[in-house]
Amino acid sequence: MKIYFAPLEGITTYIFRNAYSSIYGNIDKFFTPFITPSEKAPMSQRERNDVAPENNNGINLVPQILACRSDCFIDAAKELHEMGYSEVNLNLGCPSGTVCAKGKGAGFLADTIALQSFLDDIYNYAAAEDMRISVKTRLGYNEPDEFYALLDIFNSFPVSELIVHPRIRSDYYKGETRKEYFSYALERSKCPLVYNGDIFGVKGHDELTGRFRAVLDPVMLGRGLISDPSLADKLNGLTTQTDYAKFRKLHDTVYEEYRKVLSPDINVLYKMRELWSYWQNLFDGCERDFKHLQKAKKCSEYDDAVSLILQSREA
Repeated sequence: MKIYFAPLEGITTYIFRNAYSSIYGNIDKFFTPFITPSEKAPMSQRERNDVAPENNNGINLVPQILACRSDCFIDAAKELHEMGYSEVNLNLGCPSGTVCAKGKGAGFLADTIALQSFLDDIYNYAAAEDMRISVKTRLGYNEPDEFYALLDIFNSFPVSELIVHPRIRSDYYKGETRKEYFSYALERSKCPLVYNGDIFGVKGHDELTGRFRAVLDPVMLGRGLISDPSLADKLNGLTTQTDYAKFRKLHDTVYEEYRKVLSPDINVLYKMRELWSYWQNLFDGCERDFKHLQKAKKCSEYDDAVSLILQSREA
């Protein structure tokens, strides 16, 4: 099974991607947190550093672009092409209020006329430069039935892959995914499809396969894969259990790499606390230690809390 690692802003940085790839592997594509080009620059220095080929050796990486102006999108795609990238991804899924207010992400889905004009421009560029452009989308902005017209639009372009998160913007990440609309896509899409949304375990994946009466391959995993880094191995039948030895190695590698590039301690701890907001589900019974971890202001205090948490699964 092909597995794609979804982008999570502030989490799936090149530091995390490199650590995960070297320790776990089994990821066919990593997608970067979105790049936001502007009139002033195709990308920021931080974004450029995150996609720099020298920081992503051995990783099949697809940069994701968040834009509602085709000229800005194309400027970013050109720079990425010069770096050696042959595929980029258009973000039409981000539900953030500040993003949508600017007509970007899921907010762009509300204006299908502007979207179609935008797609005309970027796919003309892609054809001229032999660039692949995939799309990550929600079902719509206000109503899921918007997806019917959106799919017709996507079908009129050479979308290299259509990654569908079957929720609307106002759903954010809550409630059940609207699976009947992905079933519709399976019947009507002319684009290669990728399912994304709420796969947190093998059982959930198998239930979706039964629901759709189709093999979901590839699938894109985001929060589920962060929450249990062994999930890709489980879906590929390589293990049935969370590998806590691998987890510890992942934690230690990410932690040490952040300590090399961030200071003071609190900036490192902000990064690690965000990861632990997902990881803590793997460590039932460690609530007291998690409180100490969240209150830590120095790496030495954090180290003590983490040591107790990890020892709970190594005994």
